[in-house]
Amino acid sequence: MAHVFKYTGPSLCVDALVERALPDGSRAILLIERRFPPHGWAIPGGFVDAGESAETAVLRELLEETGLVGTIRYQMHTYSDPQRDPRRQTASVAFAVEATGDPQAGDDAGRAAFWPLDALPPLAFDHGAIVADYASGRFAPAAAIPPTARAS
Repeated sequence: MAHVFKYTGPSLCVDALVERALPDGSRAILLIERRFPPHGWAIPGGFVDAGESAETAVLRELLEETGLVGTIRYQMHTYSDPQRDPRRQTASVAFAVEATGDPQAGDDAGRAAFWPLDALPPLAFDHGAIVADYASGRFAPAAAIPPTARAS
């Protein structure tokens, strides 16, 4: 009989950081309000399906949760604190993504909206840290950092 290996490690997730400029020129980030526990506002994203790449998963999750078709700008960072998700241990690959159009909540998102970076609601998981890293350009390639985010 063949040995069956049962893997009990972290589940792989993805997060899509979509930024827009507001009419006053300030920066805003796309968030979804989760319909299922843990509740709260979060970056669009979710679990990578079997047989799916992280790149495919992040664009699928963005489309399912917001109705937006995206294009990946760059892979930002992998977040893997064992306590980042109260449901189980996960590791999430965060991507900076471009998307046009108006978000429409779908799938497990109750609402989808752009929030000013300086007026965010409390965020689920470790998404506050992820947004802060994105906004500061901490993990962005130099050419990808928006001029408004560069240190003077």
